[in-house]
Amino acid sequence: MSAEDKLKELGLTLPDVPSPVATYVSFKQVGDMVYLSGQGPKRADGTYPTGKVGTDVTIEQAYEHAKQTGLGLLAAMKKAAGSLDRVEIVKLLGMVNAAPDFSDHPKVINGCSDLFVAVLGDRGRHARSAVGMGSLPNRMTVEIEVIVKVHP
Repeated sequence: MSAEDKLKELGLTLPDVPSPVATYVSFKQVGDMVYLSGQGPKRADGTYPTGKVGTDVTIEQAYEHAKQTGLGLLAAMKKAAGSLDRVEIVKLLGMVNAAPDFSDHPKVINGCSDLFVAVLGDRGRHARSAVGMGSLPNRMTVEIEVIVKVHP
């Protein structure tokens, strides 16, 4: 089953790839590797869910934010590679806007990782870091960046 078919089966739709808001690009391809700029869980109206995970935001809410971020990253991958069936996730860095004593960062970033595996199968499995940050742009709850290999 193609990745596009899998998205439909899961009832998911890819958002538009956001335009950069500063001096950078959405992705950069070097050979068969694509480096995706960090994204957050941007809503259709252009806003982001905000707050500190562990005080203002629950793990379950932040998991969904990471999943939404993953959809945006899949859209950027598709734009870079032409088809999601050509991509393989290599490395993911997940950053959580966390309360100082929060320690469940992996549970939050699983929202994105689980999505990638559900849509891409084994090509969605990846190396990963999930870390806490004192703050993130726009006070958003999560930001995720990804390195992808593009297959012919």
